[in-house]
Amino acid sequence: MKLIIATIKPFKLDEVREALTEIGVRGMMVTEIKGFGSQSGHTEIYRGAEYAVNFVPKVKLEIVVPAAEADAVVDKIVTTARTGKIGDGKIFVLDVEKAMRVRTGETDENAL
Repeated sequence: MKLIIATIKPFKLDEVREALTEIGVRGMMVTEIKGFGSQSGHTEIYRGAEYAVNFVPKVKLEIVVPAAEADAVVDKIVTTARTGKIGDGKIFVLDVEKAMRVRTGETDENAL
């Protein structure tokens, strides 16, 4: 099993969720986060005053899938979330040693 952690722009969330549902992803966890990377924040003007925005709003997706499906899920996130502009996000793929569904006690891929 693989844990896919993806950070994307917030306005892309619904589009990514729909695309992942179409390829069979049955669940994900979503967290609103703030961060910075290459873009290192930016400045904005509000009521005539300029101020720095050091952390940019993002959405973090956490998805656990069977190892055989991980590449397809990553490819779908990339193609759906890409705008071609700086700050599109990052994706990390990690191994999952064990998974368990609390309600039923099912483990590993049966728990997904």
